[in-house]
Amino acid sequence: MALLDQIVEDRIQVALARGELDHLPGSGRPLQLDDDSMVPEHLRMGLRILRNAGMVPPEIESLREAHALGRLLQTAERREEQDRARRRFMMLLYRLEAAGLAHTSRAVLAEYQPALLRRLHGGVSGENDRASADRDA
Repeated sequence: MALLDQIVEDRIQVALARGELDHLPGSGRPLQLDDDSMVPEHLRMGLRILRNAGMVPPEIESLREAHALGRLLQTAERREEQDRARRRFMMLLYRLEAAGLAHTSRAVLAEYQPALLRRLHGGVSGENDRASADRDA
């Protein structure tokens, strides 16, 4: 990465000397920097490039999908749909744990577990489950 850092720094210096950076939007105001102090230094540049390109780490995508499946499980009407969503939900939680995010997977499970257990033990009913799930949220 040192070579890439040097190339970037050289290009910035050339652009500064030409005056290409003089009238940029936000000039004279503090930068809004991301706090990436918890990210290992050797991963920061790559992750920043991916984030700026709209990509997210697989763990974050798994977390988003787990939340969406948790909501689906609370409202699914058909047993097959519930079973498929529940299997995928649990697989995503295991994936989060394998990525070293056990505390995150436990938090996701805790968020949806009460409503899921009510639905599983009480069968697929209608508005009563939804109302109690809304109360729990």
